[in-house]
Amino acid sequence: MRRVFKVIAVAGGVAAGLSAFATLTSAIGGVWGDYQVDDRRSGYTYASAETRAMQDDDFVNPAMLRVDQGEEIWSTVEGDAGKSCASCHDDAADSMRGVAASYPQYRDSLGKLQNIEQRINQCRVDNMQAEPWKWESSPLLAMTVYVRHQSRGMPVSVAIDGPAAPFYDKGKEFFNQRRGLLDMACKHCHQDFAGNKVRANTLSEGQINGFPVYRLKWQNVGSTHRRFRGCNKQVRAQPYGYGSEEYVNLELFVAWRGRGLLVETPAVRN
Repeated sequence: MRRVFKVIAVAGGVAAGLSAFATLTSAIGGVWGDYQVDDRRSGYTYASAETRAMQDDDFVNPAMLRVDQGEEIWSTVEGDAGKSCASCHDDAADSMRGVAASYPQYRDSLGKLQNIEQRINQCRVDNMQAEPWKWESSPLLAMTVYVRHQSRGMPVSVAIDGPAAPFYDKGKEFFNQRRGLLDMACKHCHQDFAGNKVRANTLSEGQINGFPVYRLKWQNVGSTHRRFRGCNKQVRAQPYGYGSEEYVNLELFVAWRGRGLLVETPAVRN
């Protein structure tokens, strides 16, 4: 966002600025405007026209504020090591390009999967000697959005073979397992009945290529795990904790379901 404003300022005059913005948004749309791969559809295609327009315009998309916030945090020194994210990773536009498209990943040091939020906090603790951020806190959401934003327009491509295979299997089992008082699984809404209406809402495929997203219902940005917890509550099931192994495994399986879809972060959803 900050770089966009600089471009418009240099262009000179309101008319020139608007022209530059139109060119920029057209270029962005051409890069990441493919929302369907084979039979896999982004949640963007199920959103209302007004919601899609809000996502398409970086000046209107409220989640872009998180990108700006994350950019500031990226260069902020914190912790006893006297480091910032930039101290190790330099320019995020280069070092983080493509990273989010491959997460969650299996980590040998942990013996399990790790998602982006967990990787960010590990860097804070191990490299910056700083306190980890709480889930759904403003700085963790901002940094997650910022890191994933660097991969916007790149296809989701997660590894499900090798050591990641058993965790993928657990995520798949979770997706297909009935739970809660409604005795429903993720698949019943997001696979069997995607595109159908539930009251006033249209069921999507449950793809996560745009997360963290700004949901109009939340009036805020939220993580993938917040959405998982919300779905569990809707079927009257006990939700798991943020960062739980169950949800990280599910995250890998759902990311695989959306393989090839382009990263849209930060997306806007109804």
